[in-house]
Amino acid sequence: RVLTSAAGEDHPGPRWIVGDLAELDLPAQGITEPFHAVVCAGNVMPFVEPTSRREVLRRLRRHLREDGRAAIGFGAGRGYDFDEFLADAEAAGLVPDLLLATWDLRPFTAESDFLVALLRPA
Repeated sequence: RVLTSAAGEDHPGPRWIVGDLAELDLPAQGITEPFHAVVCAGNVMPFVEPTSRREVLRRLRRHLREDGRAAIGFGAGRGYDFDEFLADAEAAGLVPDLLLATWDLRPFTAESDFLVALLRPA
């Protein structure tokens, strides 16, 4: 909570919530409107417990508008293969609009060592 306190001091506009992504329930926090966009940067997904990854993606999908997008990025070699991630995303109701190799929008190829997936609801 130290980091969210510091974030709140540095950036007082947003609401900062600490919790388990596999249990993400924004309406229970008083946030009832779905989001236009979800951004999950900083290699978050490889650090999620492997048995919870699909549930985390389902929860993110649940809080996304039907015309919204999710941008999720992480590097290779962190215990979560890109193909496995894309299969988990599809099982969670998210399909790719665009796959990129970097946050600076370089095209994704079979040799890419980083993935930025722009996903939409299926």
